[in-house]
Amino acid sequence: MYPGPVVYAEEGDRVIVKVTNETPHNATIHWHGVRQMLSCWSDGPAYLTQCPIQAGQTFTYEFTLVEQKGTLLWHAHVSWLRGTVFGAIVIYPKTGVPYPFPYPYEEHILVLSEYWKKDVLQLEQQLLASGGGAPPSDAFLINGHPGPLYNCSANDIYKIDVVPRRTYLLRLINAALNMELFFSISNHRLTIVEADGDYTKPFTVDQLMIAPGQTINVLVTADQPIGKYDMAVGPYMSARNVPFQNITAVAHFQYLGASPTALGLPAPLPTFNDNLTVKKGLDGLRSLNASKLPLDIDENLFFTIGLNIEQCHSNNPNKSCQAPNGGVFAASMNNVTFARPKVSLLQAYYYSLRGHYSEDFPGVPMRVYDFVNGAPNNSPNDTGSVNGTKAKVLEYGARVQLIFQDTGTVSTENHPIHLHGYSFYVVGHGNGNYNPLTARFNLVDPPYMNTIGVPVGGWAAIRFVADNPARVYCGKLNIKISHTRINSIPRGVVYALSFRSAYKLGTVNGFHSEEWERGVGDPTSSPSRYAQVLIYN
Repeated sequence: MYPGPVVYAEEGDRVIVKVTNETPHNATIHWHGVRQMLSCWSDGPAYLTQCPIQAGQTFTYEFTLVEQKGTLLWHAHVSWLRGTVFGAIVIYPKTGVPYPFPYPYEEHILVLSEYWKKDVLQLEQQLLASGGGAPPSDAFLINGHPGPLYNCSANDIYKIDVVPRRTYLLRLINAALNMELFFSISNHRLTIVEADGDYTKPFTVDQLMIAPGQTINVLVTADQPIGKYDMAVGPYMSARNVPFQNITAVAHFQYLGASPTALGLPAPLPTFNDNLTVKKGLDGLRSLNASKLPLDIDENLFFTIGLNIEQCHSNNPNKSCQAPNGGVFAASMNNVTFARPKVSLLQAYYYSLRGHYSEDFPGVPMRVYDFVNGAPNNSPNDTGSVNGTKAKVLEYGARVQLIFQDTGTVSTENHPIHLHGYSFYVVGHGNGNYNPLTARFNLVDPPYMNTIGVPVGGWAAIRFVADNPARVYCGKLNIKISHTRINSIPRGVVYALSFRSAYKLGTVNGFHSEEWERGVGDPTSSPSRYAQVLIYN
């Protein structure tokens, strides 16, 4: 089944998912956007909150959807398995609670993704061995279908049959490994009513950009003459000199009564580097209810994000040092590149295992310069980073403001950022270097998201309350090995973990056991949803 099975639930449900790993590789599943209140062991990032599920083994994830509803996604969280193992999560409001918009005639899920003709794990191994950039995908997919513009796929077209004058809710999910994607429907406007599982004030656009890991719900009314209309997916690439797939994936929005042999009316997409369309989309997002927005700040953090080039130390540099000037790509926050530990950090913290991480991740950059325009770029001599497994400790209940600043060390680009265990308010964003004296913030109705694309050559400001004990896992979606674009080594993220009040909500007999020690609640006393996921190639 591709994409994988949909996990359906209601707000407040306890979800139990039994995962059997039928691949020869280690694997985990991350429940992207689920807050995991008091269930941090079920979040899924390998070596952070759990050790991987070994080949042939089974692991049971269990969590409660506390005050959450909307569209989210699940995906593998070890290496490039994420490129093929993913699916949707649909959380309905509690029974009797309506949507805050007109009820649609039908709902449809559209999972957008990438496809390679080769085994993605073999591609990953070749990539790591080269030290260079990631290859472009061979196709984009809509619910597993590339559409008629690719060779040998003229009849491999996904379609939605629609009734004239009816309104449809489309749940858009970007499950792509690397690429940010544009989406549009020919001659139809898209009214955004939800982003990352949180309702928004209605905002109507002709085209939208959706980053890896993001979900966007849109209302579309079938208000055109009877016919067949293309739904198109194409690339947004803001970095310079990076190869990418540029053939559009196409599905059909087909009216009842349209001729099956009719050609679809093409859907226009922005040019691949249309930063203005992306900015307008982010500018227009407004939360329907920003009641939890912290107005006062206890912890003010500033993280630079970007790509580094480290010096080559290989005995075979022609094969393993293919970054510019014979270097090796790395990625960093505040010039720290993450070194993967041998045991999960949550396990190391809880059992007081020394030496697996340090609590000295800097809250501000170690060097201050013109981050966008004046970054050191004499690679690889002065573009390297410090390697380490470092954590930033937050006090429970701290009201946090975090500025993400794009850098131009190699190339500026739009950087998707995701926080595990949290959604956050995007209170500001802009071009150039962040300046607190001139930055404009929205402290009235900022969007509440779990993934944000930090603007190319710019910055984004987020706020959240550190109220989810155990960790805030701050991952750059396009610099982890599971989301790599051009900076493709397995040391691409920095983690900030709120360690002061961890709960023992894990497994009793090791991290591959199915016997859970539940710290809160009773699975027999609350609504539950059960699902089984088989990970296979």
